[in-house]
Amino acid sequence: MACAGEGYPVLLLHQTPRSWDEYRDVLPMLGQSFRAIAMDTPGFGASDGLPGGQVSIEAWAQTALGVLDALGLSEAAVVGHHTGAAIALEVAAAAPRRVSALVLSACPYVDAARREKHGKAQVVDDVEITADGAHLTELWRRRQPLYPAGDTELLTRFMIDALRAGPLAAEGHRAVNRYVMEERIGLVRCPTLVLAPRADPHAFPAAPRVAQAIAGSVLREVEGAMVPFPDQMPETFAALVRDFIAQRVGA
Repeated sequence: MACAGEGYPVLLLHQTPRSWDEYRDVLPMLGQSFRAIAMDTPGFGASDGLPGGQVSIEAWAQTALGVLDALGLSEAAVVGHHTGAAIALEVAAAAPRRVSALVLSACPYVDAARREKHGKAQVVDDVEITADGAHLTELWRRRQPLYPAGDTELLTRFMIDALRAGPLAAEGHRAVNRYVMEERIGLVRCPTLVLAPRADPHAFPAAPRVAQAIAGSVLREVEGAMVPFPDQMPETFAALVRDFIAQRVGA
C-alpha cells in the first residue's frame, strides 16, 4: 500500500495483474487534494493472498473495507480500474454508507451471457510456463497491442507485476468473469463516474451498460486511453477523478 497527501480519503484499486504501482504517477497528483491510498489486491504486488486461497471479487471487496477499518476511516471515495472497478463496485454495493463517491474506470459488465462465454475460455495472461522462458515473450506479445506503441517502460512495469502475481495473473481475470455483477450493480447508490477508455477494446463496449445500470451515473469517454489508462495518461486520469470527487464531497 502507498499513500500521498492529506484530507478526504480516496481509495484506489488496480487491475489484474498489476499492483498499487499502476497508480504510481496518479497518487501524488491526487495527493495534492486528497488523502490518496493505493492498495495491493491480496495476492498481487507485495501482498499475501487471502487465507484458504480465496479469489473472488466479494472477498477482495471485503479486504478493501478492512483496509478502511485499519486506517480508521468510516467512509471514502473509491476508484477502480478494470478488475479494481469490479471490486470498487462491490464495495459500494456491500457497504453503501461507507462509499461517498465511486469512479469506475474500464469497468467490465458481467452477466450470465459473459459468464457463459468466458467461463472456460483462456484469458489474456494465461501462458504456460516453459523451461526456456519463452512464456515471457508470449506474455509480452499478448499484452503489447493493448499498450501504446513503443512504450516498453509501461510493459516492463506490467511484466514485473504479472510475474509477482504468479497464477493470479490469470485467475484474477477469471474472478471477474465469475462475479454475479447484474445482481449487485443496482445496489450502488452513491454518485458514480464511469470512465470509458476509447482505445480499450475489452472495456469500452461495456461502459454504456455499466452507466445505464447505475442510477444517476455520469459516463465520460476518454479519447486515446488504452488498457493501462491510469499509468498511460496519469494527468488525465487524476484530473477526471479529482474533479468528480471534489464536487461530490466538498473537498
